[in-house]
Amino acid sequence: MGLTIKKQKDERVIRAFTHKLADIPDGITVSVKDFTQKKLAEGTPVGKDSDGLYHIVKVAVLTAAATATATTYNVKKGHNFKVGDFIMLKEGGKAYAITAIDTTTNSSHDVITVGTTIGVAGAIGDAVYQAAAESTGTASKFLYEPKALVGESYDVEALSNLIVNAWTIGQVREANIPGVGSAVKAKLPGISFI
Repeated sequence: MGLTIKKQKDERVIRAFTHKLADIPDGITVSVKDFTQKKLAEGTPVGKDSDGLYHIVKVAVLTAAATATATTYNVKKGHNFKVGDFIMLKEGGKAYAITAIDTTTNSSHDVITVGTTIGVAGAIGDAVYQAAAESTGTASKFLYEPKALVGESYDVEALSNLIVNAWTIGQVREANIPGVGSAVKAKLPGISFI
């Protein structure tokens, strides 16, 4: 038998949370039906449905400015939006269904298309959020109200929901989490984003 030598490189992982002060006791169960990605990233916002099951709060960050009449939105890759999801740029505004998502034309971003403009201009770095339903006026709201941030990264398997830890009070490096946008931050006063 010969000697086998394996060369391996360890990657330094920089965690998103710098301080975790209060979590949801006993963890939470997150539905996997909302995912298009294979990973639940540390720092992802989650909200609860009426049955007590948690869901990811879908957010996508704009990579290009959008006018108030836009029907296409360039967003960072890695979001969990699907065709048929309703999107809004802010609560209390318009929300319309996604009619198409182009994930292949550009390597740097995806293009989300809606049938009717959301009617609000967005700057680079602003976010679009999943809305509860179509709104033609001033009634848009989150499908799932943000309650906490997931405390670690988890692999997503299509067959079973995820049992994870979620934090309501803590400090997190914003650059190390998926984009959350100002509307999610406003709903999580116990989280300090640095």
